[in-house]
Amino acid sequence: MSKFLYFQDAETIPLWKTKIPNEISNSDYKELPVYKENLLVSTSHVSTPTLTIFQPKFEKPNQTGVLIFPGGGYSRLSIDKEGFKIGKWLSSIGITAFVLKYRLPSDVIMEDKTIGPLQDAQEAMRYVRENVKRYNLNIDKIGVLGFSAGGHLAATLSNCYNDVVYKSNKTSAKPNFLLLIYPVISMEETITHKGSKSKLLGISPCKSSVIKHSAELHIDKNSIMTFIVHASDDLSVPVENSLKYYLALKKQNVSAELHVFEKGGHGFGLCNDKTNLHWKNNCQSWLKLHGFL
Repeated sequence: MSKFLYFQDAETIPLWKTKIPNEISNSDYKELPVYKENLLVSTSHVSTPTLTIFQPKFEKPNQTGVLIFPGGGYSRLSIDKEGFKIGKWLSSIGITAFVLKYRLPSDVIMEDKTIGPLQDAQEAMRYVRENVKRYNLNIDKIGVLGFSAGGHLAATLSNCYNDVVYKSNKTSAKPNFLLLIYPVISMEETITHKGSKSKLLGISPCKSSVIKHSAELHIDKNSIMTFIVHASDDLSVPVENSLKYYLALKKQNVSAELHVFEKGGHGFGLCNDKTNLHWKNNCQSWLKLHGFL
């Protein structure tokens, strides 16, 4: 790998250059950022999506780009631990990282809250693909990394990149690879994260909506290669979410790698210090195996 030279300052840009689709204007709905020691650690009530871009400087950049979807149960975004810190790590290994601050499902600002996050995810992927020359990227090396509910959004994008959820150009929103960290995958009552489910689908969703938003049910031979990490003792998002997604990929002979830690719980971010392994090292090995590093 080329020697790391320095970081550029992260750049934050608005995601939508035109009117935000599916939007209900509501001046009383204001973003609620949470700061710790002047650092933005989380936010909620997002109505204006943004991309924060971390660009590395290498002698020979690897031309890989990764969109990052922070988690937070579709009610907030853990944007530092599962966003900015991840962007800095990825840029330190030569990857251009794009942290998406996406809209969270809300009947107050969306005509259809079930598609709001997906609209932002599709548009973010299209932005990256349309700007590969600007960021010196290989159009075949653009992936998505999602944590928890952000993992559900990542898996949804990988299944629904062709869904027409807003008027767009013909640029593909399909990722080339998927990185899922303790992801919410299923809306099935026995294993889902109930908070994510109710925020996205409402308190009592119909069966067809549950099926539509259970990512493990929509895998086929054309699905996207995936790297997955979870902990067995995760009490928020049961490990069965990752197991089902992995087995669905395996059944279709789609390239997939799954790491299950005995200990670690939920929301461990970059480093699971309750095990002797750090998932980011496993992730880097997987990325190298497939030519993304």
